[in-house]
Amino acid sequence: MRPADAPPPMLCACALVSRRGGPDGLAPVDFDLHAGQLLHVQGANGSGKTSLLRMLAGLLRPLRGAVHGQGGDIRRDPSSHFARTAYLGHGNGLCGELSALENLRYALHVAGTPQGDDAIAACLRAWRLGACLHTPAARLSQGQGRRLALAAVVLGGKPLWLLDEPDAGLDAASLDQLRQALDAHLAAGGAAVLASHRMPGAPAARTQTLNMDDYADAGYAVSVGAA
Repeated sequence: MRPADAPPPMLCACALVSRRGGPDGLAPVDFDLHAGQLLHVQGANGSGKTSLLRMLAGLLRPLRGAVHGQGGDIRRDPSSHFARTAYLGHGNGLCGELSALENLRYALHVAGTPQGDDAIAACLRAWRLGACLHTPAARLSQGQGRRLALAAVVLGGKPLWLLDEPDAGLDAASLDQLRQALDAHLAAGGAAVLASHRMPGAPAARTQTLNMDDYADAGYAVSVGAA
């Protein structure tokens, strides 16, 4: 039992059932995610990882159950949930005609966390995109586009990250950079849900694992307890 004076979880899945998998959906998922924790969602393609992240982001209504943020059910106050959440899906969300600098400027403005061009340029250099500052996004490689999208997540400074295959298209150096960004985010009191076939590389004490293959096939609820 959580002590009465303990801070509430940053994110909770409460008997959450996806709309995929037929009229009854799949087995319900329950978990609490606290500050400083990462939930690694793994499983085969089609096992429901993306549907889960979309429900957690408030972009997909569950068949049953609820997602709770620090203010309660996210459906009651979606704007508050969006204000503290950074969601990165399979797509990078870039405008091909805008430069790397312009894409970040626009993304941060929409997220409600605008930054000056100097801060944006510094972040792009940190993600090894300094040479692409004024390059249209349509001319970036797959890996460069993914790094640009990740730079927007990091620079936005949201406390909750929901990342769907963030390592797609990344080389070894970029994977290390992603791990470092996750470590820094968790150490600063943030939390993250990361769907990936790879292990995230975060410290084991900070990491929980949800196997969506079990969720899809076992026919029972999969609960992920707080560390």
